[in-house]
Amino acid sequence: MVAVEVGATGDIIVFDAGFQFVSEEASPGVDYILPNTKYLEKNAGRVKGVVITHGHLDHIGGIPFVMPRFGTPPIYTQMLTSVMIARRQEEYPDVPKSEMIVVEVGQTVTIGSTRVKFFPVTHSIPDSMGASVETPQGNVVISGDLKLDHDGEVPSEREFKTWGDIGKDKNIFLVADSTNAEKDGFSIPEKRVIQTLEDIIKTVSGRLIIGTFASQFERMIHIMEAAEKYGKKIVTEGRSIKNNLEIAEKTGLLKINKNSIIPSQDIGNYPPDKIVILSTGAQGEEFAALMRIATRQHKYITLNERDTIVLSSSVIPGNEISVQKLKDNLYRHNVTLIHYRSSDVHSTGHGNTGELVWINKQVHPNFFMPGYGYRSMTACHAKAVEQSGFPRENIIVADNGTVIDIEDGVKLNVHKQKVPSAPMVVDGFTIGDIQEVVIRDRQSLAKDGMFVIIASVALKTGKLRKSPDIISRGFIYLRESQSLLNEARILIKKTIEDSTRNMNPIDLDYVKNNLTDVMAGFLFQRTNKAPMVIPVLIGM
Repeated sequence: MVAVEVGATGDIIVFDAGFQFVSEEASPGVDYILPNTKYLEKNAGRVKGVVITHGHLDHIGGIPFVMPRFGTPPIYTQMLTSVMIARRQEEYPDVPKSEMIVVEVGQTVTIGSTRVKFFPVTHSIPDSMGASVETPQGNVVISGDLKLDHDGEVPSEREFKTWGDIGKDKNIFLVADSTNAEKDGFSIPEKRVIQTLEDIIKTVSGRLIIGTFASQFERMIHIMEAAEKYGKKIVTEGRSIKNNLEIAEKTGLLKINKNSIIPSQDIGNYPPDKIVILSTGAQGEEFAALMRIATRQHKYITLNERDTIVLSSSVIPGNEISVQKLKDNLYRHNVTLIHYRSSDVHSTGHGNTGELVWINKQVHPNFFMPGYGYRSMTACHAKAVEQSGFPRENIIVADNGTVIDIEDGVKLNVHKQKVPSAPMVVDGFTIGDIQEVVIRDRQSLAKDGMFVIIASVALKTGKLRKSPDIISRGFIYLRESQSLLNEARILIKKTIEDSTRNMNPIDLDYVKNNLTDVMAGFLFQRTNKAPMVIPVLIGM
């Protein structure tokens, strides 16, 4: 999420409202991470609209969670993206909906008092666009996610025209996608991937299973068209693929014969070389279709050595172990496996540095900010643009929450003070800043477990009424640790009775804190683990 505020009018225009998927290790129990919208909430009256550049979840996923927090302003986006947003909103029926204004590339609309021009960009989903915000000093260009359509590192005519037209404007600031900025040169063009996949569909002798991202609309459509062209039947596996193919049909992107798609229970009615299965789960997700097929949990699809499986996706950072698990499970069936390292069966949706530098030269802004990416990506993008001759002092590598001011189109100020940027999270039904201590507790429980002590204390004498009960979860197996438990019970009794000696009245909170410290030290000394110690003292 990027916000552009135009000083002359006070209008704030927001670009994208995505979410970030989280790893269970870093944020246990957290569903999604959201952009912090506190600044927008404080200035909700000035937020005139939200421009959504394309339909991937990292750009639309936060809409139902964050938009109502700053007044549910209208959404400006293209047709396919609007259908994807509306489909997602159905899952949140109680959330107030924004007005949806469908725009086209080449169009200029006035949002509040500010004119915004939309232009087409090449990405891995149709209806992707960038935007140029007109201000009295010049234009602010927001790229959205993008790469270049090129042939042998020569951009296509459409790219020359699109970026050439933008370059004719006075551009004071460019924010551009950095996702693939750690890779040099040009990325593989999508048309080469589509041709490779078509060749595989045409020549493969047995059954073909293709695992891909459901968001790769054009690739899925081309796979289905190629299968139909060579007289094959298509089986779709996975809810997100079925959903997105419905959207593709609704928006007129998919035009194939209804009879070409068959349900998985009918696979046995056709020869294996007449079947193409399109499946989710190429990232090794535990419950996705491909993993269920690989682990023999699918009702109708059983793998054999005549099957060919194509993983038409790269490995998303953080998914390396689950993808390896998937590949191992697939190889247990002696299948033929084709993946992006062995063949051109996947292309990124993000440009490498050769493409990014070319775009920068076309736009030739006064100032440049690499956006959309981790620090390693934005730093590499900045370095590549600087090495291409762009003045270093006119490049800003920003952190989340950074406020950048441009005066008269020629002076760049980076404010010391930031807007709130601590990520907000979705945790069950709760949306907000999750306290670090909560995450720390979850990590501690996951690592070393918990040790619960339940003891009843006579309030008159401070003595224990009976031997304390102990509950252990994720720490030690009680049946095999009797000697440790006996020692623990003796120490618990001694600690409680020592703490309450001469105490009148008895302060159970003080005793609890003391018991926690003593037992944590004892357990660490004996086991080299630090479980969460939870004493429950009942005064009687």
